[in-house]
Amino acid sequence: MTQQRRTALKELQKLDVSILDARDRIVGFDPLFEEVEEPALILEGELGTSRTRVKEMKLEARRLETSSEERRDRIRKLEERLGSVRNLREESAVTTELEMVKRALENDETEALTLIDQVRKGEERVSELEEAFNEAFALVEPKKEALLAERDQIRAELASLEKERESFTNAMDPGELRIYEAIRGGGRRRAISELTGDGACGNCFGMVPLQHQNEILHGEQLIRCEACGVILASPEPVDESAEASAEAPASEEAEAPAGDDAASEDLSDDDGAADADGGDEEE
Repeated sequence: MTQQRRTALKELQKLDVSILDARDRIVGFDPLFEEVEEPALILEGELGTSRTRVKEMKLEARRLETSSEERRDRIRKLEERLGSVRNLREESAVTTELEMVKRALENDETEALTLIDQVRKGEERVSELEEAFNEAFALVEPKKEALLAERDQIRAELASLEKERESFTNAMDPGELRIYEAIRGGGRRRAISELTGDGACGNCFGMVPLQHQNEILHGEQLIRCEACGVILASPEPVDESAEASAEAPASEEAEAPAGDDAASEDLSDDDGAADADGGDEEE
């Protein structure tokens, strides 16, 4: 019964390793998505920046247009006032203000023309970026969909493994399961390990006392490695039939040269006999 429980623990560990591997593979898709999406994301960011800049320039152009209208209105009023001044002092003040407003208007108009040209170039750049982004997006989508499909498949495998694990643990010894879960709770991937052929722990390769080795191989008590803390289990029995089938071709090859040697010996004997006969004839 004990060996059956140890076998159950080893099977549970195989399930848990498969579950961890599936989770790692799912997490591993994040950099793959980033790599596939990076060209389109770069273009998207640049496109967003260009659109924002064009929007800001248009707002500034409208502000300058409003300011220019106000200055033009002010110029008209000053020109009307200039025609009704009563003395030279008032005329000089109005004239000075009128010149200042005209210079400010010229500056606004010059800046507005510059902005209009920048807006035109910005809109052209936005159009170029939109075209480049659409092309990049068209290339990215098939790759992204393939990655999503692969990730969904692994997620389905993970769900199946987790369901299998839940069903498997329901039939296990609760005490041993608690010990197993406690060992794995420390972040270990291995909670149970087989003894090596020379009686060492298969996890840390520390030697296990002979008494413990016997208890692991034949006893009823759960034994843990004194060095690393994993549960120790006896090695799986070797399949002798498989070993025999593997050794059979080697045996046949070993026999073949022996047959050849025997044939060579026969030929040597025949040659010796022939030589003896020949000697008799000469006499």
